[in-house]
Amino acid sequence: MKYKNIIPIAVASLMLFSSCDDQIMEWGKVEGHGEIASSELPLALAEKISRYEPLKNYTDFKLGVGIGMDLYMSDDVYSGVTNANFDEVTVGYAMKHGPMVSANGTLNFTKVDNFVTKAKAAGLSIFGHTLIWHQNQNASYLNSLIAPTIIPGSSGTNVLNIAGLQDGTFSSWARNNPGAGISIVSGAGLTSTSKAIKLVSSATSSQPYNLQLTSPDISVVSGHKYEISFFVKSDQVGKGRLSFSGLSNNYPYKDWYATGGTWTASFDTASQWKQVKISVNDFTGSTFKFNFDLGYLPNVTYYIDVNTISVVDLDAVATVTNLVSNGNFEGNTLSPWSGYGNSSTRAVSASGGGYGGTGYAMVLTNPTAANNYSAQQVYTFSSPLVQNKQYTCSFWVKANVAAALQVELQSPDYSGDYYGGINVTTSWTQVVKTLTPSKTDRNKFIFDFGATAATFTIDDIVITPVSTSGPTPTITIQKTDAEKATIIEASLTDWISKMVGHYKNDVHAWDVVNEPMKEDGTLRDGNVTTLASDEFYWVKYLGKDYAVKAFKLARQYGNATDKLFINDYNLESRLDKCDGLVNYITYIESKGATIDGIGTQMHISLSTDKDKIAQMFQKLAATGKLIKVSELDVRLGTNSPTAAQLADQSAMYQYVIDTYKKYVPTAQQYGITIWGISDNKVEHVNWLPDESPNVWDANYKRKHAYKGVADGLAGKDVSTGFSGDLIIN
Repeated sequence: MKYKNIIPIAVASLMLFSSCDDQIMEWGKVEGHGEIASSELPLALAEKISRYEPLKNYTDFKLGVGIGMDLYMSDDVYSGVTNANFDEVTVGYAMKHGPMVSANGTLNFTKVDNFVTKAKAAGLSIFGHTLIWHQNQNASYLNSLIAPTIIPGSSGTNVLNIAGLQDGTFSSWARNNPGAGISIVSGAGLTSTSKAIKLVSSATSSQPYNLQLTSPDISVVSGHKYEISFFVKSDQVGKGRLSFSGLSNNYPYKDWYATGGTWTASFDTASQWKQVKISVNDFTGSTFKFNFDLGYLPNVTYYIDVNTISVVDLDAVATVTNLVSNGNFEGNTLSPWSGYGNSSTRAVSASGGGYGGTGYAMVLTNPTAANNYSAQQVYTFSSPLVQNKQYTCSFWVKANVAAALQVELQSPDYSGDYYGGINVTTSWTQVVKTLTPSKTDRNKFIFDFGATAATFTIDDIVITPVSTSGPTPTITIQKTDAEKATIIEASLTDWISKMVGHYKNDVHAWDVVNEPMKEDGTLRDGNVTTLASDEFYWVKYLGKDYAVKAFKLARQYGNATDKLFINDYNLESRLDKCDGLVNYITYIESKGATIDGIGTQMHISLSTDKDKIAQMFQKLAATGKLIKVSELDVRLGTNSPTAAQLADQSAMYQYVIDTYKKYVPTAQQYGITIWGISDNKVEHVNWLPDESPNVWDANYKRKHAYKGVADGLAGKDVSTGFSGDLIIN
């Protein structure tokens, strides 16, 4: 760059600049002064700002910026401004739980890895944002982990007489070898109100028939196949089998473990309920019996849920009433199904595209990931479902990628009952849900398929009223609070260990916990009436110590020297919230975790109370922690600001930086991150649309705010030393 004295307008021996604005000074030849030099001309503000160096040149602490990862990767102007002006980048969305965790819980690092490579090549450090937050979560996946366990009913009407088990008399059942006892226990079944058969093997038990319970005679139709199924568990690892009388092979082998071909005579049991199924058709007469043989091992207590013991004629004529008139699409039509949203499409598959490789199926395509409700496919019933009555919903589904799906019952005013947590794989999977309308107006069944960019193929949709006289009903088992806590803690561990571990060599500072506090300074508890589709509160399941676990895990799987932050917003406007955060930090560290720094977001406006900003910095500095302004922007309330508003915005940016430097000791100054590059609308689709909060304008030109930021960082008016010389590149 070369500097050269130029007068942009020809100057005669006497020149007069005039304006209709009488505030503009008139320039002319001064007696005894000689000709006017260009260095004496007043610089226009824009000319001054253009002479400033890149922002990062004016400070020794980290100057960061919050960016959109996709924009950084695709827009050279955007990435060029980022690279030239900042030391550190914080990705606004792409490194959070929602975009990183897939529908089946695995993490996809590819896009972020590519970004990390590009950012590091540009000399930028990367600030990890954010590990634990209540928004931008893959809430569908997390909720699926703690969703009730759905135990499908039997495949048809139960032809087995279990009355003697239900009343505890064992009528028609034979306790041939009772071992250490066979009895009926209330409340010991799959649910808290269901009964179980309790079978205890003796201390000398060593053969399967040493503990045996035999069923009544079961009448059969020659040539039909019958399915025997039940749920069993044991107080320790156990072992059992089914044996028969009335079959050609009374001791059949079965692939009990579904491991791909190892056929054995026995099945294992453990402390979790396990479903056992076997089908037989080699009858020698018109009846048969089966035996529960559980005597393999000594001193084991087994429980078999009474209501799930069933024998079903698989070849019996089905009597299911399907409330969906077109659930198999065999007419090569979607009618009366309809749908909308997110530019999604719907169609009937090619012939042979249905479940089992035959017939037709419904094909739903969502082009871009959004939320569950952004793409919907709707079936309207001929009349509303009955309030509080149970309906069994089943369908087969697959997708071209691992995906999330939700179904709902909806009313004409769009209120509904939601059944989420459906993880769809690339292979056909049957989904079974129990639907219970909470209102009398539920007249629509809906597939919500907008959460994943995917193509779903769905077939054999059946919605039928649950009948107590027909097949064994589906059983829903709610997980206890303790079980949910264990599951969610394991998921938190999996997420942090994998994320921090993967980027251990690339990311050395993290927002570990984001926005833990309510506005009044108390801890969020997760008790929220209406949750967004990406909202999930770890604290609701793990309690106050969720942050303790998060910080310990981040330290364990990262580096000892990593800087770990807790971050929140409105600390400058709600000092009680600031105090609450400081108190929570004290609590977290009392439990053995270490927090290195506090992030204060500072999404502020021109009306934000400056005295409170100063008080906030004083309170935060008093903790002795590193202090970071983590998401600074200054809203103006318009995308067409006046010159006065732009000047005020510049002054507010400078005030924040000046105050930060004044009250936060140098050793505690981690740095300042400005949230976003420019006012370009592509940066504000999801954040402050129709606004102008940033340092560059919509065309990536430096705004007045650039001067305020630079002067604040430099601790002086940088332009004071500029001459009137214009710059020619």
